[in-house]
Amino acid sequence: MAVEIMIDRELCTGCGICIEFCPKDVFERSEDLNRYDNFYPKVARAEECIVCRRCELYCPDFAVSVEEKS
Repeated sequence: MAVEIMIDRELCTGCGICIEFCPKDVFERSEDLNRYDNFYPKVARAEECIVCRRCELYCPDFAVSVEEKS
């Protein structure tokens, strides 16, 4: 199963909820800043994603989306 995980860096406030709640540690904090001077998450291990969509559900800024690819 292929997965595409998208992060809208401009919506992200850098709260880290997606990083904390991911059961497979798919995300890491980026070393780059967005325009709001927040360290947004980056997808580090997409192949580990189990498509639980916790990142989507818990993101207060609607900055994360997960899509299964066939």
